Amino acid sequence: MMLRLRVSFPDRPGALGQVARVLGTLGADILQVTVLERETGRAVDDFTVSWPGAADADTVRDRLSVIPGIRVEAVWPTREIPGAAPDYDLLKHVAADPGRAFATLVDAAPDLVSAAWAVAVSSGTGELVHRSWQAPASLDEAGGLAGVKSGDLTPLRPSTLAVGRCHLMSLPVPAAGLHLILARTEGPSFHRAELDRAIRVVEIVSILGR
Repeated sequence: MMLRLRVSFPDRPGALGQVARVLGTLGADILQVTVLERETGRAVDDFTVSWPGAADADTVRDRLSVIPGIRVEAVWPTREIPGAAPDYDLLKHVAADPGRAFATLVDAAPDLVSAAWAVAVSSGTGELVHRSWQAPASLDEAGGLAGVKSGDLTPLRPSTLAVGRCHLMSLPVPAAGLHLILARTEGPSFHRAELDRAIRVVEIVSILGR
C-alpha cells in the first residue's frame, strides 16, 4: 500500500540516511522525499513509501519511533504519483483554456498538497460554486463542517484551520471573488510549506485566468 509519512528528525549529517535505512529494513520502498522544513536544529520531511501488506498507521509509527531523535508526526494513505508534477500539469491546462481557469484549479488542487478534496465558494455569500469530484455536494454534508461559520472558511488571508479531524486550507482568489478551500480528512494539518506552494499556484492561475 502507498503511505505518506511525516517525520521529524535531527538536522545533522547522516540523519536522513538513518531514516531511509530504517524504512528499508522494515520493507518500505521509498518513492519520494519532500523537504518541508529545516529549522531550529530539526528537519521535517514527507516520505512517500510503498509499504508491504496492509500495515496500519500505528504499527508504522511504533516501529520508527524507537529510533532516538526521530518523531513520526503522521502516517496516512496517499494517492499521489511519485515523480509527478501536478502543479505544472495544472498550469498547462489553465494556459490552454483560461476561461476554465478556476474550475481547473479546484479540480486539480487536491493533488498539489495531498488533500482529499477541494471546493470554491463565493467570498461574499459562501455559496459553493465548484467542487472537485471527491468533494461533498455541500459543505454542510462534509464531515464535521456543519455549523462552521462562513467567515471561518473565507478569511481575508491564506490560512489553515482544524475542524474536528478535518484539516482545511483556505485561499482567497480575489481575481474571481472566490475562496479555494482544500480539505485533508486523513493525516496531519497542512504544513506552512504546503500552504506557500498552494498560494504561488493560485497567484499564477489568477494571472492566467484574467
